[in-house]
Amino acid sequence: MEPNRSAWKISLHGGHSGEFCEHAEGSLRDILESAVQVGYHVFGVAEHMPRVEERFLYGKEPAMGWTAQTLEQIFDRYAHTIRALSEEFADRLTVMCGFEIEVIPQDRYQQLITHYRNHYGFDYIVGSVHYLNDTLIDGSSDETFLELAEQLGGLECLAVAYYQKVAEMAQAVRPEVIGHLDLVRLRTHRLGMTEAIETPRVRQAVEQTLEVIRSVDAFVEVNTAGWRKGLPEPYPASWIVQLGARMGVKFCIGDDSHRPSQVGFGLEEARAHLLSNGVKEVHFLTRQEGAVVKTRASLE
Repeated sequence: MEPNRSAWKISLHGGHSGEFCEHAEGSLRDILESAVQVGYHVFGVAEHMPRVEERFLYGKEPAMGWTAQTLEQIFDRYAHTIRALSEEFADRLTVMCGFEIEVIPQDRYQQLITHYRNHYGFDYIVGSVHYLNDTLIDGSSDETFLELAEQLGGLECLAVAYYQKVAEMAQAVRPEVIGHLDLVRLRTHRLGMTEAIETPRVRQAVEQTLEVIRSVDAFVEVNTAGWRKGLPEPYPASWIVQLGARMGVKFCIGDDSHRPSQVGFGLEEARAHLLSNGVKEVHFLTRQEGAVVKTRASLE
């Protein structure tokens, strides 16, 4: 597919729904209907993969009676549901069937991802790092985050370790999409400590990570959830987009929607963010004659 002026309206990271995620709302069908109304050409659904040990359950899940086995059962139902819905919506919307990974447990996440991908025949994966040293870095308390930073030698060291983990993940599982690349920025922004993770040492770690991402031909998403969560910019920040653009890194867009009302949030602003930072086209996945292919579209 050659680039054209209208096909940039895509999201490769979103579609989390209350059917399959405890911190989302609404049905997956309603989310896909919203994607049609927004005017998406391609909408990638990437539900979270199961967290396979009880120690990784989210706060509300034990109270809901959920276990690691529950998450496996929910994910199995998701895999079958998204494939059926993608066929049902095919005449209105290209729905890509994927999942968002976790880098836990550290000793076997790679094998788990390979198993889920091959067993269910997913189209693609979103490579995200939510955990560092088995500690949740975006949904934990400020105290837990700062304790982790202290263990690692400070916020700068935490940020370097985070980007190194992203690079390790990208090299190990070769995801098509890198999710919210600078997620570590969220907590530090809320703490008023963003400067601590934008030092020359951290910037060097980011550059090294972008080099790995480029080498595995993954797309870095501009994730609009950053705005929803109070950041002044989406993920990743302008300086990272500018650096990636100079390096020839490919970018895509993701709305990271967790309910129907969030579908399409920040889409036009994401386009402007990319253009203003030197990116002239987006890359994405679509389906041609039954095969998953990579393509691109102009933003101008």
